[in-house]
Amino acid sequence: MDERKYMPLRGLPADRGGRSPSGEGGMIDAQLSMVRASSTAEAVAAITVDAAFHAGGTELLNWMRLGISEPALLVDLGQVEALRGIARSHDSLRIGARATLNEIGQNDEVRKNAPALSQACLKAASPQIRNRATIGGNILQKTRCPWFRAEAPGQTAMPWPCNKRMPGSGCAARESKFSKLALYGASEECAATQPSDPAVALSALDAIVEVSGREGARLIPMTEFHLTQSEAGSAVTETTLRQGELVTGFRIPIDAAAQRSAYLKVRERESFEYAMVSCAVALRLEGEIVRAIRISLGSVAQKPWRLRQAEKELLDVRLSTGAVDAALVRDLSEARPLPGNEFKPLLAGNAVRRALQIAGERS
Repeated sequence: MDERKYMPLRGLPADRGGRSPSGEGGMIDAQLSMVRASSTAEAVAAITVDAAFHAGGTELLNWMRLGISEPALLVDLGQVEALRGIARSHDSLRIGARATLNEIGQNDEVRKNAPALSQACLKAASPQIRNRATIGGNILQKTRCPWFRAEAPGQTAMPWPCNKRMPGSGCAARESKFSKLALYGASEECAATQPSDPAVALSALDAIVEVSGREGARLIPMTEFHLTQSEAGSAVTETTLRQGELVTGFRIPIDAAAQRSAYLKVRERESFEYAMVSCAVALRLEGEIVRAIRISLGSVAQKPWRLRQAEKELLDVRLSTGAVDAALVRDLSEARPLPGNEFKPLLAGNAVRRALQIAGERS
């Protein structure tokens, strides 16, 4: 069925999932409490172990519905104006964590100085969701692995093993021949990927993540924000955020490579679909000679995956098909595909080639 096709809802049962009114099956608790913070300091002070920050809510409410997260308290950020806005200083862009994907994608400064981020934001989800979804929440979204996203209350009713939901239970996805599993950084415990589009662009742009917690503020390079399963040593830990920390914004250096950046997303349909593979590149050329280059792959690991060897080998050489092919050999040879996604290294390489072509053609 076409996603835009009219579908009458009158004939649908009140609860197609068969969930009981008691709240089992991942239904959101009617007793949930909320506090509205008016500042970052208030928000951080209000957070507890059983609480969650709430901004756009497009991902958090899914976690609650599925039983992935069951907070007793939501700390609403809707009145924290310091988390909004997109502003340019002399040599950087600063984007507040509450900026929506559509606001970022349509912003003239972003389109001019970080086009890969604009493109990534506008390739995410659907127009309706992009009007609500914030960039701070987007980079924190969880994997789209269908075994992880089973609708089940708490951590005791999973219909199959999932180490992210029930640590120590196993990983059903690794035996599934599921095509969207990781190529890099996976472990025997988990092979899920990070699905964020903007995160891939932010990685290629060498962005810095601003975070704030009770111990104060700190800055985290986007390339160090997410963790692979191998880096984390656990299927559960996905980022370097500490308990109670809040993402407050992003700093993007403005340079010639960022201004000539591009984002490519390969997916099974053009709208409202997560990437099979994505690629963001930032490129500075002098004539046809590469003077700066950054390449980041998405949906191949539990973090945006920078191709460091290819970046090194392409520096100060003429940008050509042959040079790109040779530079990609080592990075792609380090991929560890699983049954069902053996095609992804080839797809990733083609995505890099096409993204570099698009960036190279930018004036």
